[in-house]
Amino acid sequence: MSLDSHLLLADHGACRVITLNRPQRRNALGTATMTQLSAALTDAVADSAIRAVLLTGATPAFCAGSDLKELAGLSPVAMAEHEAATAAVARSIAQLDVPVIAAVEGYALGGGAILALSCDLVVTASDARWALPEAQNGWLPPWGLEALVSRVGLVRARALVWGAFDCNGAEAHRLGLADQVSEPAAAVATATIVALRLAERPPEAMISTKRYFARLRPDAEQLDATASDHFKQDVESVAAQTVLARFSGRS
Repeated sequence: MSLDSHLLLADHGACRVITLNRPQRRNALGTATMTQLSAALTDAVADSAIRAVLLTGATPAFCAGSDLKELAGLSPVAMAEHEAATAAVARSIAQLDVPVIAAVEGYALGGGAILALSCDLVVTASDARWALPEAQNGWLPPWGLEALVSRVGLVRARALVWGAFDCNGAEAHRLGLADQVSEPAAAVATATIVALRLAERPPEAMISTKRYFARLRPDAEQLDATASDHFKQDVESVAAQTVLARFSGRS
């Protein structure tokens, strides 16, 4: 990878590990990161030797969510366009012909949590922190809420979006945000075992299973567009502008 790469790539047998690698920005989802992630996912699927993908983040976290420093310099319309590009990458995971497993250590916040939930399976460390802080900042999460609702249902999804409570990995597993919980610092190792197990399955069955279940889900693209419309209005509020000003240096 080049020196300006936002990702680390490594293969463990038939599993490709993609690590978000912006520790100085807590692995925030900026434009370059998402462009590189999209390319990395496409390359993994194109490689016939790769049968599963594991997505994780460099210490100290899986991902802190959207890059608010980058967003803060944009107009509301440009912010929505930025987040729509991120949404498209997250939605694409459901369409890939290999299983994608998220391994969450440290914390998964906002868009970082939603990115994890967009994966086919989620393994979380028991002490990982999960939270959606967007409403506290003044806006609706602009994408990925269909993935959240699919996992926990409407009522719990609404409570999580409101930020009614944070949860650790053990609670995330109980709520259905995660499929498996590991000991602290063991999420990647546990997820690798899961990924390699799936990589051993006949690829035709893995592909047909993903394609079948993808057709059962609601229209995530349209739902993201609706959320984006709300987001554009929300980020013009005083509360949202106050938060964004802290990241832009205007305050």
